[in-house]
Amino acid sequence: MKWTIFALALLVASAIAAGQTPPSEAFRVLPATPSEAPTITPYLKYQTEMAWNQDELRRRKWEAIASEQDLLRVQEQIHRHLLMMIGGLPTEKSPLNARVTGQVAMDGFHVEKLIYESLPRIYVPALVYVPHDGPRKHPAILVPAGHSPKGKIFYQALCQRLVRRGYVVIAWDPVGQGERSQFWDAKSGASRYNLICAEHAVIGNLAYLAGTNLARWEIWDGVRAVDYLLTRSDVDSDRISITGTSGGGTQTAYIAAMDKRIKVAAPSCYVTSLPMRVYNRIFKDPDSDPEQDLYGMISNGVDHPGLLLMMYPRPVFVAAAVLDFFPIEGTHKTFREVADLYSKFGHPDRIAMHDGYHEHQYSLENQEEAFEFIDHFNAMPARHELAPIKEMDEKTLQATRTGQVMLDYPDARSLMSEIHDYYEQHKSEPHQSLKSYYESNYVGIRTMPISKYTDLAPERNEIRWETAGTTKLQDVTIDRYVLHHSRYLVMPLLWIHKSAEKQRPVLLWIGEEGKVSQDDWPAISKQLAAGYDIISIDSRGLGETRMPYKAVSPDDPKLADMSFDEAYHSPLSGVLADYVYNSLLTGRPYFLQMIEDIEIATRFAHEYLKLSNAIAVTGTGRSYTVASSAVEILPELTLAPNSDGQVFKWSEMVEQKRELWPIEFLLPGGAYIH
Repeated sequence: MKWTIFALALLVASAIAAGQTPPSEAFRVLPATPSEAPTITPYLKYQTEMAWNQDELRRRKWEAIASEQDLLRVQEQIHRHLLMMIGGLPTEKSPLNARVTGQVAMDGFHVEKLIYESLPRIYVPALVYVPHDGPRKHPAILVPAGHSPKGKIFYQALCQRLVRRGYVVIAWDPVGQGERSQFWDAKSGASRYNLICAEHAVIGNLAYLAGTNLARWEIWDGVRAVDYLLTRSDVDSDRISITGTSGGGTQTAYIAAMDKRIKVAAPSCYVTSLPMRVYNRIFKDPDSDPEQDLYGMISNGVDHPGLLLMMYPRPVFVAAAVLDFFPIEGTHKTFREVADLYSKFGHPDRIAMHDGYHEHQYSLENQEEAFEFIDHFNAMPARHELAPIKEMDEKTLQATRTGQVMLDYPDARSLMSEIHDYYEQHKSEPHQSLKSYYESNYVGIRTMPISKYTDLAPERNEIRWETAGTTKLQDVTIDRYVLHHSRYLVMPLLWIHKSAEKQRPVLLWIGEEGKVSQDDWPAISKQLAAGYDIISIDSRGLGETRMPYKAVSPDDPKLADMSFDEAYHSPLSGVLADYVYNSLLTGRPYFLQMIEDIEIATRFAHEYLKLSNAIAVTGTGRSYTVASSAVEILPELTLAPNSDGQVFKWSEMVEQKRELWPIEFLLPGGAYIH
């Protein structure tokens, strides 16, 4: 380490002698990362521990469930939290206007091509599989689609096996998949984004800003699918079930939790324990899936155990894959926890699980186990094998004429417009200020003790500093520090100052990628000449604290072609987006955590650097938004203008129905603040 510092000093001295800008090493605080690779970063450790701490609080609360009445009270609390997290459900059921657009005859059943309106002019293409076994009432089953560009058509084999067991089956396209692209380009015959997860990311991120979630509309599509089934004379209203896998497993859990008309639920390849997803999602499944990341899902005491508990005492079957990116250990943990409660109150037979040794899929062995469970609780004949299926092409099963509802129906409303209208309906209601938002999840930075780092990790509520080197440039000194805080986190900090008898004004400088770099030296030199000394930091997950890993979706080649910086910041699939979603699960938006880092830096400046003057803050480009928001929250700061500064307004994003914007600014309900 000493030789490294000595070599750096020689390098800087040479640069000064040559009249050049200091080399990049003069601005580096942490050891250089050797290569790009998946890494368990301090920030990921921090997020994971927070998630487990919140999970522990939930489990302690559940341990107090001593009676069925206690359980029902917890169930009601979870219901309220779910409604809050999705922004409520529509209060009125508009006419379905269901119409059959075609029919496909098959051996032993037929398929009806259906269009229904879950909301006025929100057209949902669906397929209804109807058995040919006489004029009687049948049990029915919903099959929500997982993340496939083909939507409902991809799951036709699953539907065929169920219809051959005697079920009326309905499968529909979720928004952003199959025949429901929201960003379809008629000329190219494709969406501007992929129809696996990317359209969900664009829609879902905007929904967060309006204080709601894409899951709200996915759940409502399912609720209206039940409404449709109940209009059919061949459906037994007392025997309605639901099963789906992956994203369809997500919808299965949500819809069954919120609609008690569903008697049996069998989610596949979804149920786990969310702290484990916080830990592995960057490496195993980096796609943005806002509908799976309800704001406060862990901190509000819900998680996947809460979703399953919402189904009590109805029968529930969990299908899982040992090699899934939804960690199987979390599946077993969640299942045991809920199964214990089913058993405690006399229903051990109503909950079951099967896991196959395979990757993420609704395998044939899992289907066989799930179907036998569903059959049992629908009083269906016992069957111990799966019926053969005959795959049909997309054109045959297409419910629309053109293949897209937005083309077939010129009056069709996009979900981006629905989100905009949701915002307009709610913006006149009382809303919290940015300061109250920040303080509602405050971690107590203003009272954290500050001391020197001594090779021991700081406690959760303290800050420790260590020096990382000093560079002198004639009359300018660059001091480098590492601030260790919140047990795991490290913050690189630069203190750039001139020698002076009197203390000079201090400017806290925030960059788009983190702290000051070599490229910023001309601008920093001007600030020094203007009389400022400079503090600059890397917020958690930015600058030197970035994970040196390009996490992009294998489902989208265009994302894989991006540069490292583009991939890191991508709102569709990337490391920073996953950090942001992890923050939402724990109820502490990443945007506000960046402001926490500013508060930590100002405390260090006053307590250790002994800077008594007021501190001004500014930012370059879009980071000016962080600076201006910090001033709203922290009274000790003043805002210094910056001619290239850009102020991000959450309300404008919703009003303009903006598709892409910096993921680090994702703030649930932010549209009501500015």
